[in-house]
Amino acid sequence: MTAPLFSTPVALERARRQRWAARRRVNRIALALSLLAMAFGVFWLLWILWEVLRLGLAGLTLSVFTEMTPPPGEEGGLANALFGSLVMVLLATCVGTPVGVLAGIYLAEYRGGWLAACTRFVSDILLSAPSIVIGLFVYAVVVARFRSFSAWAGLLALALIVIPIVIRTTENMLLLVPASLREAAYALGTPQWKVTLMVALRAARAGVVTGVLLAVARIAGETAPLLFTALNNQFWNADLSRPMASLPVTIFKFAMSPYENWQRLAWAAVLLITLAVLALNILARVLARQK
Repeated sequence: MTAPLFSTPVALERARRQRWAARRRVNRIALALSLLAMAFGVFWLLWILWEVLRLGLAGLTLSVFTEMTPPPGEEGGLANALFGSLVMVLLATCVGTPVGVLAGIYLAEYRGGWLAACTRFVSDILLSAPSIVIGLFVYAVVVARFRSFSAWAGLLALALIVIPIVIRTTENMLLLVPASLREAAYALGTPQWKVTLMVALRAARAGVVTGVLLAVARIAGETAPLLFTALNNQFWNADLSRPMASLPVTIFKFAMSPYENWQRLAWAAVLLITLAVLALNILARVLARQK
């Protein structure tokens, strides 16, 4: 006896309900796995933040901001490391941001040609390169040639980390600007350079600023490039041609020591960097959401 060529409406409805039930089961399983993965990540994040707050607040005193890094067994602070990190991060941002913005404008507005392809390729390599490789490169090019560690070498290494992040962000934000804005400006007889600066870049400025803030948050906690370039300094130093202290290198040095006062200062420095990076990320998200 052969099967019927056409199913009855009752059979079709039953099959449809079975398919929907199977989809709901798959959706619930996927949702449960996603929630478990999220809970796993949030658990470790909250645990890390709790330890940073618990141990960092115990070592956070007024002397941390007013005194120099101490010798073992004595009380002191992180004033020279705070100053060194602030100087190198700010100068690296000032050096890397214009280069990254100009390169991102070139890639977004003048896309053709071999130069754009080479620029994008080099930017992608720098973006994915480990920071220790960049530090070794600056060590071989600057430190070994001048036979001296210096803050100049440190901020150059940090600037090389800033540049590809700003390039990628600027290019992506400019590509999101509607072509109708450019066409309207061209119709009024505006030259291309003015359209790029006064129309496209102004429309994408919030995204570009967000990329710069994320780059600052990235270099604020970098240790490896500074170990090979700026090294460290136990005392106050404002001369950029000499070794300069920084918070990440101080954390690396103090956290591995057997001295209790150094370990306490290391946790205080970890708390300060964590709060700074958290504030920069929140500010970047607020600017992106407003845009």
